[in-house]
Amino acid sequence: MRAAVLRSADAGSPYGRSRPLALERLPVPAPRSGEVLVRIVRASLCHSDLSVIDGSRVRPLPMVLGHEATGVIEGVGDGVDDVRTGDHVVLVFVPACGACRACSAGRPALCYRGAESNGSGDLLHGPALLRGPDGERINHHLGVSAFAEYAVVARESVVVIDRDVPFDVAAMFGCAALTGIGAVLRTGALQEDQSVVVLGLGAVGLMSVMAAAQVRGSTVIAIDPLPAKQELALRCGAQQVGAPDDAGELVGRLTDGGADVVVEAAGSARVMEAGLGLLARGGALVSVGLPHPDQQLTTQALQFAGTGRRLLGSYMGDAVPARDIPAYLDLWRSGALPVELLHTDTRPLADLNESLDALAEGSIVRRVFDLERDEDTRG
Repeated sequence: MRAAVLRSADAGSPYGRSRPLALERLPVPAPRSGEVLVRIVRASLCHSDLSVIDGSRVRPLPMVLGHEATGVIEGVGDGVDDVRTGDHVVLVFVPACGACRACSAGRPALCYRGAESNGSGDLLHGPALLRGPDGERINHHLGVSAFAEYAVVARESVVVIDRDVPFDVAAMFGCAALTGIGAVLRTGALQEDQSVVVLGLGAVGLMSVMAAAQVRGSTVIAIDPLPAKQELALRCGAQQVGAPDDAGELVGRLTDGGADVVVEAAGSARVMEAGLGLLARGGALVSVGLPHPDQQLTTQALQFAGTGRRLLGSYMGDAVPARDIPAYLDLWRSGALPVELLHTDTRPLADLNESLDALAEGSIVRRVFDLERDEDTRG
């Protein structure tokens, strides 16, 4: 199978010119007990992939990247009897064990065993399966490694979906939708007649805008330095948009003393600090971005107890994927979540490297890769 392998991180920018991902031919692994083999049909490029390439998220290398994808089950291992060959699935980047402290508390996105296996490049039910032609171990990215024609994943990493959902749409529901929608509806718990500010209008931020726009009486303000992203946010349901320098004025004019929820989707400590300043008393800043680990957050400590403001981390939108992916797809079917607006285009996997800079620069929102195209192996 063709697979996009990252062999060294901190590649720097421009990513595409340095061509950090090499398309290699790897053996197709076989599923073990508790695992399934998925033929990847579509996989999309996410900032979390860039975070591994630039060293912001330290992962063991070499590694096949990609974590947001959809495909078709081609085989199942022993003990898997609730999915079958031919099922269409969305892949989930936290394989929840169902038994740890977080899973028992109903928070599978924070699964301890899933986090451990993701951090080590293994799978939930055993060591890494990917191998180079000479037997070299190649690590899995977040239990998925979707930039490949096939992936063996834990049964817990797939959610079965209806077969009539277009693959280009389904691909965006494993990460962007879960994270962005969940940040507003789950973590931030936006209520009727409340206000929300979304800082950073990539796919996750725009999903947050769509979700907030569905809450009755909500005031939705979307902030990004790029005019094209602001225009897209209006199409996604924002009532007001602006550049970062406009945020204070817009919040002052459109809210009664500040926003109830601010979603930070830019992956920047500086943006987080600015977001805290936009909150109403008792408001919540929901952080979904992934700042570089060297970044530090500096703020007045008194504002939390003194004003009741809250800083909330949101990983995978506090999702329960088996519950939320079908529910969010129902919202898409109803027209409430026009996620097609975020689909920039669909390309062959051979275009992956040149797409890295485009994502980093903000000129694309969600580029989807067609793993079924018969392309050569140029990296």
